[in-house]
Amino acid sequence: MKVSRDVRELVVRRAQDACEYCRLPQVASLLPHQVDHIIGKQHRGSDDAANLCLCCIRCNLNKGPNIASIDPETGLLVALYHPRSNIWREHFASTTEGLIRGLTAEGRATVLVLAMNEEDRVRLRALLIRRGRYP
Repeated sequence: MKVSRDVRELVVRRAQDACEYCRLPQVASLLPHQVDHIIGKQHRGSDDAANLCLCCIRCNLNKGPNIASIDPETGLLVALYHPRSNIWREHFASTTEGLIRGLTAEGRATVLVLAMNEEDRVRLRALLIRRGRYP
């Protein structure tokens, strides 16, 4: 998605230059984080800043157009985490080992769909945590 410089700056500033899903800081990524639709256009999501978030390439590719998934604990269909209407720490927790745990149905489903705990991502987060560079 192509956005204006002003919109990109707003999204980056609001996200504090980190992925709004896995919280990977931009400085720890080789590729620039992307401005993405939280609710995809195919689901009638708008281009309004309230529907945009900053996300790393991996979270963006894994999320795709998904807006819901199955909670692995309850087996129920739930909405994925929504960076504009949900609070990260209420849905996720990160461990000192670099894992991201889903605390809610939405959090658990999002961790799985976005593959947040792939081995290399966990190692990177653990390194960032040890260096005081991960939120």
